[in-house]
Amino acid sequence: MKKYFLAGIMGCALGVLVSVKVAGPVFAQDTETKKAIYEQLDLFGDIFERIRSEYVEEVSSKDLIEAAIDGMLTSLDPHSSYLSADDAAKMKVQTRGEFGGLGIEVTQQEGFVKVVSPIDGTPADAAGMEAGDFITHVDGQSLLGLTLDEAVGMMRGPVGSEIIITVVREGEDEPFDVSIIRDTIKLTAVRARTEGDTVVLRITTFNDQTYPNLVDGLEKQVEEAGGMENINGIVLDLRNNPGGLLNQAIRVTDAFLEKGEIVSTRGRYSRDSERYNAKAGDLANGKPIVVLINGGSASASEIVAGALQDHRRAIVVGTRSFGKGSVQTVMPLRGDGAMRLTTSRYYTPSGRSIQALGVSPNIIVEQPRRKNVEKEDEEVRRNRSEADLRGALSNDSLSEDEIQQIEADRLKAENAAKLREDDYQLAYAIDILSGLSAISTQN
Repeated sequence: MKKYFLAGIMGCALGVLVSVKVAGPVFAQDTETKKAIYEQLDLFGDIFERIRSEYVEEVSSKDLIEAAIDGMLTSLDPHSSYLSADDAAKMKVQTRGEFGGLGIEVTQQEGFVKVVSPIDGTPADAAGMEAGDFITHVDGQSLLGLTLDEAVGMMRGPVGSEIIITVVREGEDEPFDVSIIRDTIKLTAVRARTEGDTVVLRITTFNDQTYPNLVDGLEKQVEEAGGMENINGIVLDLRNNPGGLLNQAIRVTDAFLEKGEIVSTRGRYSRDSERYNAKAGDLANGKPIVVLINGGSASASEIVAGALQDHRRAIVVGTRSFGKGSVQTVMPLRGDGAMRLTTSRYYTPSGRSIQALGVSPNIIVEQPRRKNVEKEDEEVRRNRSEADLRGALSNDSLSEDEIQQIEADRLKAENAAKLREDDYQLAYAIDILSGLSAISTQN
């Protein structure tokens, strides 16, 4: 049976069970353990039959067994769970980059549903959902006490239908409702653009299309710039990227490394450990890289950020990442269902585990909340100059070409200033690359 290896809110894993023969006291101990297990299974059977025969309403045996399996898995950690045939099919579709829903990745923390990140360009993103939000109610019904799968099930619904979710957000005094219209979620894995002399690669997820999209996007931007010599560096924007396929995270990291370890996974037994190493070839030709992360950057995103940081190939900027350093194997089961089981942890090249700690940026940069419109209008009024006054004298010391160059430089500076208002963290990353380019040019 095929296993799906994932690293994100879903993860990856490698695992082999080996049976060995033992004798003497160990065998006796094993016999006692098996006896205790069978006694517990008998207890489970007794309870199952009591529920089937005496519960106040008739209950489906299939539903009872699936609930018991899911309860067994979810008791282990927040990322292990049972996937029904429908859920397993939806997960396969999601890794291909298109699915129906709200466009948020969620996890469970102390019984509450927590938003890991909204996905770019989705209904949840448009509605203003933020990483770190807690969802307490769906259409007025409390989610407290439900499993994560049950809570997610309540959020699913027909495309075009409305859902009202109640949100608790840090910095807000009271919970508030958010209206979202469900839609088909089409993920664009990588969006590429150029800001000034910097190529910005916004990676929203790690699915089958991520690496091909990254290569195509980078090549197109470099070609439009007239060659890599006209590029001062690259920003890999991994903010609010919840993860995805492990092999894609490895390929993206490998794209900017000439050699060395990318990530290692360590399971319960040493034989389950794996190391993934980079192959020669750097798509950026050694140009400096800044990686942007925040609290919504999880798992596969942390693999990329941690590896490039450890190899000193990139400067990591932003705020501490989510901290999901565990890996899951999705194992197909009979009846077309699947089991998602945590089977190992992953480690960055320096040997550090990200689990619960996250990746700490080299430079911590908070994203300030957007100013209100009135304050922006006041600043525009304050920034008026002599040239704005009616009848102002012209400058007679410069040629027309020199004036045009000054205007072009000023426009570039104004665009940079506007970017600081729209996205301070990205503007900070671009400023770093501009500074590094200036130093390199002088040398």
